[in-house]
Amino acid sequence: MVEAILIDLFSLPAILQNNIQGLLCRTLETIEKCSSIPAPFVYVMCCQVQGSEGKGEQDSLLPALRDFQSLQPRLEVVRALTTAAALYTIKQRLDEKDISSIKIILPTLRKELMKVYIDHLFTPVYQFEFEDLQVASDCNNLQITEPQSEEQMLSTQHVALIQSEIQTYLESLPSLKGELTILRSSLIPDDIFLHGFTTRTGGISYIPALSSCNLFSSSKRRDPQVVVKENLRRLANAAGFNPETFHRVKTDHANAVCIMGKTEPDSYDGIVTDQKGVTIAAPGADCIPVLFADPVRKACGAAHSGWKGTLLGVSMATVNAMVSEYGCNVKDILVVLGPSVGPCCYKLPHESAKEFHRIDPKCVRHFDSATPYIDIRRATRILLESGGILPENIQDDSVTDQNQNITFCTSCHPDKFYSHFRDGTNFGTQIGFISIKD
Repeated sequence: MVEAILIDLFSLPAILQNNIQGLLCRTLETIEKCSSIPAPFVYVMCCQVQGSEGKGEQDSLLPALRDFQSLQPRLEVVRALTTAAALYTIKQRLDEKDISSIKIILPTLRKELMKVYIDHLFTPVYQFEFEDLQVASDCNNLQITEPQSEEQMLSTQHVALIQSEIQTYLESLPSLKGELTILRSSLIPDDIFLHGFTTRTGGISYIPALSSCNLFSSSKRRDPQVVVKENLRRLANAAGFNPETFHRVKTDHANAVCIMGKTEPDSYDGIVTDQKGVTIAAPGADCIPVLFADPVRKACGAAHSGWKGTLLGVSMATVNAMVSEYGCNVKDILVVLGPSVGPCCYKLPHESAKEFHRIDPKCVRHFDSATPYIDIRRATRILLESGGILPENIQDDSVTDQNQNITFCTSCHPDKFYSHFRDGTNFGTQIGFISIKD
């Protein structure tokens, strides 16, 4: 069932306001007759003329809206200078109401263009259907200022213009939840490496569970890739790396490792490089983002270590890749465990807990319960030390430093971090990143 209707009047010139009002009235009459109970939310999208932000201009469509009492509480006119700004504003309204099924009524020549905007500003969570805006005889003189052929509308140049419009708009938005914050470890020498762990502040993601510096987009979340890209751009500016040479692991909750400069696997949870100026990263939203740095051979790595990856040894797989590819000595490699879910909060079914109990009984609390508490950080430290990493070269300040500044429990700090365990399926993602300075 359609939950919201968007009427796109953006391309219709404001000088023909009377005709637009008649067109809108007929469209609303049809919606009112065909609507279920309750009626859908209706958004009328219009172009705002530069410098006409006054109340008179904003209210110019009100005469066409007063007669639709059943729609009135759910009807809103959204004016903006660009299609990107108008659509993003409407997306915020939809997300506030958790709406995902939308019908768009629009001029035929706007359909292909609108699909490009939707592909960039929305994700597969949303379902769209399209209906032609019926321009009647008294509106025959409306000049729709769009390209006249489908081939032109879908040209690479036109898509690039839309992408630029969206990017410019997103760059203009204010940061949410305060300034962008980066956590850094004193263990990794900052004269050789640039590194950090992100928190959830300083981005533009506005959905509560994703607000605000979400750094991962998927088909199951409402944050589109363009928003994540803008968050990454802001992070790169603050941290001092090039977002165009940024590489994040393609997680599979396993132990494959990507060697930068070689053929990239389809999925991998570890990544290593000795190339300067290339930033590599691993995500975390309870799983541990683990950073590796060898100041002697000047090589680095990042790994995404969830409970499955921990048991499969993804951290030592990353260490072994640094040793085999770059000649690193395992005793020179520094390892920092980033923000992740702590044993205070994290539970697993008893069968999975047994595997951690085999690594060390102290990795499991309340072992006899159906869902024991698990310490994936301790398991990671034990496996790293068993592989030859020196204990003093591992930072897990949840146990080694009373002035905790890196390895916070993500679930315990909703103001600072995202947590899948705490927030459910629509969760945000922070990252750990590292690069070798030029």
